[in-house]
Amino acid sequence: MYTLKGAEFTPQHFGWAVEEGVATITLNRPERKNPLTFESYAELRDTFHNLRFVDDVKTVVFTGEGGNFCSGGDVHEIIGPLTKMTMPELMQFTRMTGSLVSEMRNCPQPIITAQEGICAGAGAIISMASDLRYAGASSKTAFLFTKVGLAGCDMGACTILPRIIGQGRASELLYLGRAMKADEGLAWGYFNDVVEDGKALAKAQEIATRLTKDAPTFAHSMTKKCLHQEWNVSIDQALEIEAEAQAICMQTKDFTRAFDAFVAKQTPVFEGN
Repeated sequence: MYTLKGAEFTPQHFGWAVEEGVATITLNRPERKNPLTFESYAELRDTFHNLRFVDDVKTVVFTGEGGNFCSGGDVHEIIGPLTKMTMPELMQFTRMTGSLVSEMRNCPQPIITAQEGICAGAGAIISMASDLRYAGASSKTAFLFTKVGLAGCDMGACTILPRIIGQGRASELLYLGRAMKADEGLAWGYFNDVVEDGKALAKAQEIATRLTKDAPTFAHSMTKKCLHQEWNVSIDQALEIEAEAQAICMQTKDFTRAFDAFVAKQTPVFEGN
């Protein structure tokens, strides 16, 4: 069988290390709280796709550098350009971001998020799409799409988040865009555990080692496959629905208003169009 070696992989837009079967992905733009770009979205998507064919990675830990996990899509490198795109271009983007979630859910390795500090927008989606989540006590998670004039349905949030924390709680977070505190997330079942600030990565790596060393990793992959497939509505169907909805929202004036207000360091005033 032809296989790839994760240890030989060198990404361009995030950190990557493999040790004893555990791969660690590190978002590494700490000066901006580790935002995503078009390029990092695509490279992450392709990485999780290729993990299907890697034989030396049994578990994946996802973390961020500098005390924060991820601030979401880069305002200037993603949101600004989106306000000028055509509908076909927007659909290409929203389907690409949805594909990242699809690849995360379809790769056989369990994915563990180690979350510190800010975890917002697409960063919250990455956390949500992981199999297990561990957070520092001060970490805050915000699905803040409505804050920029977009729908709360982004990258599968309306299908995955309610299954984790319940419909009512998910609805509140997605409508209001408010931050979920770590202790709330633990009480609601979003986090598997909350630890002292600065200890989330160590906790995630401890669990990853347990899932990898002397463990039935093939059985783990089958467990993940069934957890993913045994839903009444597939994530892929939900991702397409939400990709269309989000691309439509990206053509509204409110989305442009939010970007213009951000650049001007003002609070956006939404008008519902």
